[in-house]
This record gives sequence, structure tokens and C-alpha cells, in this order.
Amino acid sequence: MGEIQNIDLSYIPKELRLLLQIINMKNKEGTDPINNKNFIDIDWELFLQLAMHHRIYPLVYSKLNKIDVELIPLYVIQALSQEYKENTFQMLHLSGEMERLSKLFTENNIRLLFLKGPAIAADIYGDISLRTSKDLDILIPITDLKKAELLLFNCGYEKEGVSSTSTIRKWGSHHVSYYHSQKKIQIEIHWRLYRPPAKEPSFDELWKRKRVSFLTSYPVYFFGEDDLFLYLVTHGAKHGWFRLRWLADVDQIIRKRNFTKGDYSLLKKYQHSYLIGQALILSSQLFETPIHEGILPLIKEKRSRKLAKLAGFYIVEMGHMYINQSSKEALANYNKHHPFSLKSSLKKLFIVNFYQYSVKTNIHKLIFVMKLLNPTSGDVKTLRLPKSLYFLYFPLRPFLIFWRKTRKS
Repeated sequence: MGEIQNIDLSYIPKELRLLLQIINMKNKEGTDPINNKNFIDIDWELFLQLAMHHRIYPLVYSKLNKIDVELIPLYVIQALSQEYKENTFQMLHLSGEMERLSKLFTENNIRLLFLKGPAIAADIYGDISLRTSKDLDILIPITDLKKAELLLFNCGYEKEGVSSTSTIRKWGSHHVSYYHSQKKIQIEIHWRLYRPPAKEPSFDELWKRKRVSFLTSYPVYFFGEDDLFLYLVTHGAKHGWFRLRWLADVDQIIRKRNFTKGDYSLLKKYQHSYLIGQALILSSQLFETPIHEGILPLIKEKRSRKLAKLAGFYIVEMGHMYINQSSKEALANYNKHHPFSLKSSLKKLFIVNFYQYSVKTNIHKLIFVMKLLNPTSGDVKTLRLPKSLYFLYFPLRPFLIFWRKTRKS
């Protein structure tokens, strides 16, 4: 196994560190590798808030039988138990719908691959109760989009957001959402993995490498090992890993297999090697993931280390924002004890936007800058100018964006 030079993550709150230490407990009977001192002065409300935000509460609950129950308040254990049970029921509910959709689409000659949901949970953890999922994401060929939509309409699903598939495709999106009000299930239909013009494997390539899930009686198809790993990494990196569940997935996948030079070539082919490096650095430091020699070269990229540092700040700040929305009391305590509390909304805004820009490919950075410089209706609403002075919106646009963002924050 390879070694990774540490990056500074000392600003992570002790409640989140304790959550990670519990998850990382070794599977040895009769041993408790966590020092009892780590349970002192823990804000248990914050502990629960972070477990919920990061969607890691099933993993935490699964390890509670290895911890002295007297170290954790009873109400915390009860809350984790209740969330664990509700998640298990949710995953069973999604499993049934996943099987029905697979049968419906297949019988209507639509090939489909599941990107999220119980099939992925069973593959990664061997137990659907150990991973959360609020919806089902499906990838289909773009030529079958209209047919798939009609099938969903006939089953009682309603489209969310954009009014027509032609409008969606025109503006270069890559997925559309549907919701069933009675089943309380959301479906996302994808015809691309990423926004164009990102480089990605074709649907036919993915279909050739597909695997079948044995979770249901009717065949359910999902990604091959390399494709799933690559998709989970790019998805997590895109969102700044603000939910540590995504890094937990990466940790589990790496522990189950040995990466080879062939895997490394596939990752470089689709220009995501720097994101893999970022994921490996974060996973190894937060989840103590052993890094195999076959993939070790990916962590040596300077861009990977830079993005790993940025993601560390991003993870903490997004948790901070989640708590802000959920509990004023928890937020007050978080601000009091958290050594990296960014009280300035401008600093938070800078970190979030700088990360989202840094993680983009070069072509997406160019597109982002071009869109950023092009005036929008929002600029007109912010500052109304006569038509003869519309050209001023171009040099004024950065200031108008800054004004809107700061006022919103």
C-alpha cells in the first residue's frame, strides 16, 4: 500500500472527527480503539446534525454495538436507531420501484442503467441499509427520452421543472426529474453523465461493461466496476464532497479491489485523474483508506492536493450552512467552539465559488467565464439602464454579481 503526505485538516470540528472515528473502528471483537476522552465535551446535538447532513448515520449506527453505550447519551442512540430504521424502509421501498421500472422499460425496449439507489448500496456495502438514497437516478439513450417520459406519465409520475424535453435538450442539460406524489418517489432520467461538452463514455460502451444486480428477482442493471467508481468520484468532487457518504463509498470500493495500470489508463482517458487523486487523499485521511500501488501516481498531482485542501474547507463550511438552516442553537454552539468558523459571508462565498471553479475542466472553465461575462436579465433588474447604455452591462457585470451575492448572503 502507498503512503500519502498529510494535508492539514485540523479545523474539522471534534464532533465530525468522532463520527469518522466510530466509522473507522476496526472489525475486531472485544476491542474499542476509540479513546474514551474523545467523548468528552461533545455537543451531541451537533453530532446528530452532522451525522444527518453527511448521510453517514447508518454506518455510525452499525458500529454502536462495539462502543460502551454509557459513552453516548441514550437519546442520541435512539435517534440514530430511528433514522436507521426509516432509511431501511426507504431503501426497501426504492428497491421495489427500481425493479418495477427495470421491467417496465425493458419490456418497452428501453435499455437503462441505474446510477444510484439500492443496487449501488448492495454492491458497495453488501447491505442496502448501510447507505442512504432519496431518489433513483437512471441513465438511458437520448433517443429513448420521449418514450421513457410517456411511460412515467402513464405510471403517475409528473415532471418537475422544465416543461418539455425539447427545451431541456436545447439548453444542453443532461437530466430531468419526475415525482410520484403517492409513492413519494423521485426519478431522475439522465441521457448524459455530465453537462456537455465534458468527455464521457457512450451509452453503448457503458452498456457493454454493465453488471446485473441480484437484489431483485427481475434483472436490474448498473455500471461496471470502473465506470461506477469514476462516476461516484466525479459526482462527489462536483459537489465538493459536502456529504461524506460519497467518500465512504470511495473508501469501500478501494478496500474491495486492487487497482491496476489499466484502471489508471481508463481514468486518464476521460480527463478525471486529478479528481481521483483528490478523492484518494481525502478518503485516506478521513476514512483511513489504504491506497494501492496501482493508483498511487494519481495522488502526486499538485492539482489533486490543491483540490483536496479546498474540499476540506468546503466540507466544513457546507456542514456549517446546513446547521445554520436547521438549528440556531446548534449553530451558536458551532460558532463558539469551531476553530475554522468563517463568520464573514464574503469568505464563505469566496471558498464555495472558488472551489466550484477550480474543480472544472479547462473547457468548462472557459465556458464558465464566457457565461459570467455575458449580461443577463438579472443584471437589468439589479441596475436599470437606458437601451443606449446597455453596453455598460459588460464592464459592470462583475460588480452587479458581487452586489447580488452579498445581499443574498
